[in-house]
Amino acid sequence: MDESKDSGPWWREPWPWLLMAGPALAIVGCVITIVLAFQNFSNQGVTDGGVKQGLVVTKGEPAREQH
Repeated sequence: MDESKDSGPWWREPWPWLLMAGPALAIVGCVITIVLAFQNFSNQGVTDGGVKQGLVVTKGEPAREQH
């Protein structure tokens, strides 16, 4: 009554590939997003009154006019 069926190696089963597809697609999407961000926006300046110190951008105080 104990008839175990040998299904072969794990890579021939569809379930491991289906379960690994989601995280693999997320990694590919993350890499594409990082590459596009560095290619298109790496040298973009700060134009809204912020002050950039290294990688940190802080909101600077507006310049006051002297009379």
